[in-house]
Amino acid sequence: MNKRIRTGFTLIELLVVIAIVGVLFGLILSAVQKIRGAADRLGCLNNMKQMGLALQVHHGQFGRFPMGRTPLEEGVPLRGISWMGRLLPFIEQEALWKRTLEAYDARPAVPYQLPHLGISTPLKLYGCPGDSRVNSVQKPRNRGVSVALTSYHGVSGRNHKTNDGVLFYDSQIRMVDIGDGSSNTLMVGERPPSADMWFGWWYSGEGQDGFGSMDYLLGVNELHGPKASFCESCPSGPFQFERGKLSNQCSAFHFWSVHSDGAHFLFADGSAKFLNYSAAPIMQSLASRAGGELVEVP
Repeated sequence: MNKRIRTGFTLIELLVVIAIVGVLFGLILSAVQKIRGAADRLGCLNNMKQMGLALQVHHGQFGRFPMGRTPLEEGVPLRGISWMGRLLPFIEQEALWKRTLEAYDARPAVPYQLPHLGISTPLKLYGCPGDSRVNSVQKPRNRGVSVALTSYHGVSGRNHKTNDGVLFYDSQIRMVDIGDGSSNTLMVGERPPSADMWFGWWYSGEGQDGFGSMDYLLGVNELHGPKASFCESCPSGPFQFERGKLSNQCSAFHFWSVHSDGAHFLFADGSAKFLNYSAAPIMQSLASRAGGELVEVP
């Protein structure tokens, strides 16, 4: 009679198979993460291009780029609204724009409470796909208000005091005012909302200075202002274009992104580019609209 021989894996063979499966899983996960990261970067670039087109259309209609933040004085049309709010009719948000105009007709005290729906309406165009916080309404730390956030900020210039960029408080910059050339001048850049979601409101917000700085406006070498709530432990600056962390409140003082190695920027001519953090030394020159600097865009 023939003896039946039992076959199976030895312990060593089983361990080898498990190790191979683990390596393959790691490779697949890494590939998926790279694909997702590339998709997020492409989505951000597309957002920038759409905002650039909207800004150019606004300029064509009104002869200037929108105010970075509209003054709050009584009687000023759309008082307190951000440049992003003024772009609503140019980014296929006519319904929200209509509700915005109706809210101003109701003459509320401030534009960051009802009936202003924009303050709590997330817009896909204004958020980086790689940061899930911008996809839904958030409640900032120690505050009862619910807000919609943005990953993009108008470049006010060197810092919130200089106003030498294109978008800042009460700005009314025309293309002819950009003496350094529209293709060499930054207009919008990436920066995720602050760790506590207190900075980064797209529709309206006082920011750190009462004029919108750090909410939807930012300087490339920003300073720590006296009204920067919940940032008391952060240094005074100037801050520079460099890597940041979503968990670090101080990262809200400078441009950066959740992408690796750099961030996307929109130029005044409507072009959008990804700038590496190595571009930090020339950011002041790129942010200035008429500084006379000679600089080559990376």
